[in-house]
Amino acid sequence: MLINETLLGEVKQWRQQIHSQPELGFKEFKTSAFIVDKLQSFGMEVHQGLGGTGVVGVLKNGSGPTIGIRADIDALPIKEQNDIEHKSTHENCMHACGHDGHTSVLLGTAKHLSQHKDFNGTIYFIFQPAEEVLGGAKAMIDDGLFDKFPMDAVYGLHNWPGLPVGEVAVNNGPMMASFDTFEITLTGKGTHAAMPHLGADPIAAGAALITNIQSIVSRRISPLKSGVISVTQMNSGDTTNVIPDYAILKGTVRSFDMDVRQSMQDMLTEMVATLPPLYGVTGEMDYHIRYPVTTNDSQAYLEIKEAATKVLGADKVNTDVEPSMASEDFSFMSQVVKGAYFWLGVDGNSPSKPLHNAAYDFNDDAIETGIKVWVSLVESQLPKLSA
Repeated sequence: MLINETLLGEVKQWRQQIHSQPELGFKEFKTSAFIVDKLQSFGMEVHQGLGGTGVVGVLKNGSGPTIGIRADIDALPIKEQNDIEHKSTHENCMHACGHDGHTSVLLGTAKHLSQHKDFNGTIYFIFQPAEEVLGGAKAMIDDGLFDKFPMDAVYGLHNWPGLPVGEVAVNNGPMMASFDTFEITLTGKGTHAAMPHLGADPIAAGAALITNIQSIVSRRISPLKSGVISVTQMNSGDTTNVIPDYAILKGTVRSFDMDVRQSMQDMLTEMVATLPPLYGVTGEMDYHIRYPVTTNDSQAYLEIKEAATKVLGADKVNTDVEPSMASEDFSFMSQVVKGAYFWLGVDGNSPSKPLHNAAYDFNDDAIETGIKVWVSLVESQLPKLSA
């Protein structure tokens, strides 16, 4: 399959323009306007404002099946450290997760298919806001995504450092972990730091709690299962000579298994209730269930695998990769309709920087691979009627 070199050059320019003007979740106003302008220039029907700043482009050619292809469009609150012409022009905001690449690849796919309608059916190009923590996929669903645009299947991708350009990875089963967050408030009794016996120390209780939380996965979850509980913040006190009244712990919980996910929540709840009182401190926890496990449907997995193999070759399609403990709100979409999600290789001659790194920049050499796989998927799932 050949993708026009002129189109690839355009998509690279779009990607770099989007990179230079990053916007945070639910505030992607310029990004959405850019997407709308491009889709309309392709002659597509365009729907705006779904889930806030979401956009859906509709390309119909015949009465065949209907599929959705999704790209996330938001950036991260990180100050970019790259020295490049298309560096972020927005202070403390950058595309450190490659969503500029996802968006541009999908726009390039939309333009190619609008010019080469070798399919029979309808494609919904879904440009989703606020993937980073805020759950923009759920916002689009709650706003009627699948009611307004019924589809037989939905597909997504994510660029993946560690995987070479020209390769993809897709599993039959889990790709990304579930994602929950917690905030624990420890309430003690403030006192002079020289007289700790007159108070109740929430920092000591917090330190003990952090240490003991690690025993949940190591000693109470089967070694044959996967789970992570990480305490990522501890805030307490204002000065060196006062034991404070309060300490706040925050963190995240990840798993690929619903039973393990529930067990970790239950054990964390139990520990917060029982351990702090040993220090004369009370503990309360707010636990927030965020994103489900991103699990590929077995049929949709085969569809991605076969489409990618057709254009890349079997040796470029990895089908037994270790799932990631990172999370993805595409999981909300694939809970509603049949879905699959793959990783797009971005490593060039030297390894790419990690995702969420201040020096990350999507590798434009991966654009062609992404477009090829999407076009191949459309042509295989919406086969053109014989003349």
